[in-house]
Amino acid sequence: MGTVSLPDTWVYALRLPHDPRAARVARMTVRAALGGHGRHEVLDTVELLTSELVTNAYRHTRGPCSLRITALSDGRLRVGVWDSHPYIPAPFAEPPDGHRTVPAPPDAGGGRGLHLVQACADSWGGWSLGDDLLGRGTGKLLWFEVRCP
Repeated sequence: MGTVSLPDTWVYALRLPHDPRAARVARMTVRAALGGHGRHEVLDTVELLTSELVTNAYRHTRGPCSLRITALSDGRLRVGVWDSHPYIPAPFAEPPDGHRTVPAPPDAGGGRGLHLVQACADSWGGWSLGDDLLGRGTGKLLWFEVRCP
């Protein structure tokens, strides 16, 4: 009898409604997917950063968002969050080159999520997805990657 080895690469995708509970559902999905694949060493970081991107999608858009978790063959994990708003915020507008944006003041009610991505992810980026045939913006994709030991 032969043994079956699990693939090193895999993808999970989830469409989330515009709902304040979407970030919680995204966290639970990340926890289940990474836990099921034995990626416990990066689980907390990926869960936190995913929650930040999904929360921003909820706060700054009026439509649904999509989450995609990809295990790449070289051991990296890539998480992408699509939403319907075309604006790509700093630090995602430019590739990570050691440049860090200024964090929010201590008394600010928000503005720290993307700084967490800068501090915790190995790389990140964003793409505008352009316009559809009717000239309407189709949104953006923000992503980050972490390396698994």
